[in-house]
Amino acid sequence: MADGTTQFEVTGLTCGGCAGRAQKALAAVPGVSDASVNLATSTATIKGSAGIGALREALKDAGYPVRESRISLAVTGMSCASCAGRVEQALLAVPGVLSAHVNLASDTAEVTLLAGSAAPSELAQRVSDVGYPARPGSDDSAERRQEKAAEQRRLRRDLIVAAALTLPVFVIEMGGHVIPGFHALILNSIGQTASWALQFVLVTLVMVFPGRRFYQIGLPLLAKRAPDMNSLVALGTLAAWGYSTVALFAPGLLPASSRAVYFEAAAVIVTLILLGRFLEARAKGRTGAAIRRLVGLRPTTARVARNDVIVEVPVEDLEVGDIVHVRPGERIAVDGEILTGASYIDESMITGEPLPVLKDTGAMVVGGTINGQGALSLRATAVGKDTMLARIIALVEQAQGARLPIQALADKVVVWFVPAVIAAALLTFVTWLILGPSLALAVVAAVSVLIIACPCAMGLATPTSIMVGTGRAAELGVLFRKGDALQALDDVRVIAFDKTGTLTMGRPVLIETITDGIDAAEALRLAASAEQGSEHPIARALEQAATGLTQPESLEAISGHGLKARIDGHSVLIGAKRLMDRENIALGSLEAPFNRIAQAGQTPVLMALDGRIAAVFAVADTVKPEAQRAIDLLHRRGLKTAMITGDTAATAQSIAAALNIDEVQAEILPEGKLDAVKSLRQRFGAVAFVGDGINDAPALAEADVGIAIGTGTDVAIESADVVLVSGDPAGVAEAVNLSGAVLRNIRQNLFWAFGYNVLLIPVAAGALYPLFGMMLSPMLAAGAMALSSVFVLSNALRLRRVASIAHQPKEASA
Repeated sequence: MADGTTQFEVTGLTCGGCAGRAQKALAAVPGVSDASVNLATSTATIKGSAGIGALREALKDAGYPVRESRISLAVTGMSCASCAGRVEQALLAVPGVLSAHVNLASDTAEVTLLAGSAAPSELAQRVSDVGYPARPGSDDSAERRQEKAAEQRRLRRDLIVAAALTLPVFVIEMGGHVIPGFHALILNSIGQTASWALQFVLVTLVMVFPGRRFYQIGLPLLAKRAPDMNSLVALGTLAAWGYSTVALFAPGLLPASSRAVYFEAAAVIVTLILLGRFLEARAKGRTGAAIRRLVGLRPTTARVARNDVIVEVPVEDLEVGDIVHVRPGERIAVDGEILTGASYIDESMITGEPLPVLKDTGAMVVGGTINGQGALSLRATAVGKDTMLARIIALVEQAQGARLPIQALADKVVVWFVPAVIAAALLTFVTWLILGPSLALAVVAAVSVLIIACPCAMGLATPTSIMVGTGRAAELGVLFRKGDALQALDDVRVIAFDKTGTLTMGRPVLIETITDGIDAAEALRLAASAEQGSEHPIARALEQAATGLTQPESLEAISGHGLKARIDGHSVLIGAKRLMDRENIALGSLEAPFNRIAQAGQTPVLMALDGRIAAVFAVADTVKPEAQRAIDLLHRRGLKTAMITGDTAATAQSIAAALNIDEVQAEILPEGKLDAVKSLRQRFGAVAFVGDGINDAPALAEADVGIAIGTGTDVAIESADVVLVSGDPAGVAEAVNLSGAVLRNIRQNLFWAFGYNVLLIPVAAGALYPLFGMMLSPMLAAGAMALSSVFVLSNALRLRRVASIAHQPKEASA
């Protein structure tokens, strides 16, 4: 914070004493000349030069943390990474701003600041003042989409006009290289002076009308000593045009050997860069296609029961508790619980699952999914921004604005890149002026250096890949809550899973029934009839498996042992082995099955009928059908797998053996899971932890990457970096695969962007001329520069075709 006044909001103030303590804490910060805290408005006003971070920490330590807010700005006029850097610097200079991140691919800026320290309009004005018109708002707003469409139309119009005016100039000047005798024809018909004059008029029109954007933006920034890519284009084209104009109108100022015109170079440069900008704008529009598809899933109206009449209302008017009616084939408007009806629901755009899912009474449905052939009525449980679709869109937007560590190098280079290019062009000009054969060669070399440089590609290399990659991930049911998890996941060496609800269904089911002297179905009916009044999960498992239940004539719960009932005239005992021991009932022929069930990590439930053993039921939490595939896919990628669970060692080992999991840590308390993650990190390297429950939150936060099963608790999801919407553990492999694909794509883009400049700037400067007599034409330099950005964007768009590995046939994923 420069010397001045900053005002911001403070939380936790409840009395005058609080305000006094907060004020004292602020006044003690070095650099603060005056501090006051207003209890009525919960605001602090600071004068002095103290840093924002120091003020925030002082209030946090005092127990009165500042309130932070995030503001989105839509920015226009940015064409390269140096533009983005200048916008960030302008925002960071605003008192109260904690961080600013500009996404060149989406033309947006995300600002985190102390709430109340600056208004959105003030931030937008600061950006506009440095040459990039801005306004508060997100990239996804209808107004913003209209602006981008209008910009594309303007670029297309300017490109057509520039091409129409440039073509005659190009043909006149370059036709002789293709058509023998063409130059002689021009000289003998209209003459060289008329030819040059015609070129002057056409090229001047190109620069004044379709090319004016480069000069309107680039020259003022050059005057402010903050040049950008537009400045390079403006300098290069003006140099070519100016030199040619002197050769035409004042040839005596130039040596006879240097009297030549390069009008065609200036015109072709403008035209090719406009072509590149147009293609770039179209490609940028496709990078956010996933978000637009998700937004398009939102229905605009819904049929709702109001006063016993079904009426159609805008979705904005829906409230929690409304009864929504859904016709066959309609898109569901809100998250809700089905009250009547049954239907197959297409959830593919939410979960990535390709097959429709059967939903019956009591099942939950998600807004944006498509109803099948059944008519449904449902009670709205979440509307508006609280629906799963709205939360998914918010998470994807947040991830798409992320800055990965891999981008740091590009950011450092871009700070000095454009000034360095201008310096290199000047050095090239002076060198060839002293050592070269002519002034014309010096001008051509300097112009080529100015034009060939392309910080555009550097600035687009990372954000475009992130935008397309996270959008594709969302389509496959993988949400990156934090964009930097993309890079962190690529470095992971071991994937640790919680067991219950993650690898298993999270609820016990009946696995096996073994009887002695009674039919298995009848034994199950009697046991379930006795258990139907219990809330125990094992009771639910028996009840769900049985049919034909009857009410017990009498029922007695035996604490810690089981229960005793009389059903259909029979005395029924059901519970643990200690209940049978207490009643002196021998297991007889069922002892061996009982021991086998216990050793397999399952829960044996015994039943005695009329004083003798009758049945043993094996109850267990079954493995999810997709769990085996998840482990197999991770092993194929060379990753270690582990399971961390609070369940018994026998149960954990049984499931681990069935799934071929490498490491098992069982009987771990919730707080112990955090230590287990640390232990795995020490042994193998970076760890990703996958969980779904409240007790998994510490481990999710401790892991290098926390992955939450989307069907789990909100606490687990909030602690995670990645969310698997469908609850399919194979989505972990999907996330790892997408992370690798995005990081490979970013590295390819950065290699191209840096390699392009490292190799071609020396060529443009004339490095090949002493050996081969070759100079890079400014026209070719402009074409190469334009294609560089198009290459980066096209390469990023390939991520839209990343195939799912979790939802393809097993043979295809091998």
